[in-house]
Amino acid sequence: MQITSASSSSAMTAGSASQIAKLQAQLKELTAQLKQVATANDLPAKVREQQVKLLQTRIQATQQQIAALQRAQQQEAAAKAQKKAEPSAIETAVEAERKKTKLPGLGTSLDVYA
Repeated sequence: MQITSASSSSAMTAGSASQIAKLQAQLKELTAQLKQVATANDLPAKVREQQVKLLQTRIQATQQQIAALQRAQQQEAAAKAQKKAEPSAIETAVEAERKKTKLPGLGTSLDVYA
């Protein structure tokens, strides 16, 4: 079960990393388009203003998508670290319980029946 979750987790990380890369490329393209539209003198001012607003909105949306994917990666890494820490905490608790409930050795039983 853990192997499946680990492999799907790493696949998810790789998938989100490639999505982030695609979104960053899209962001560069949108930024270039914004610069081009903002400096275009052949467009009427109203059309240029509308296109600038549209591109700015698309840039913001792309940035938000990148941020969301990065947050998901951070949460996944934190969950993975917590899962690694859990077995050691459980083992520590089991060991502490064993020490508390240590059964008497053979020597004490022999003394009772001797």
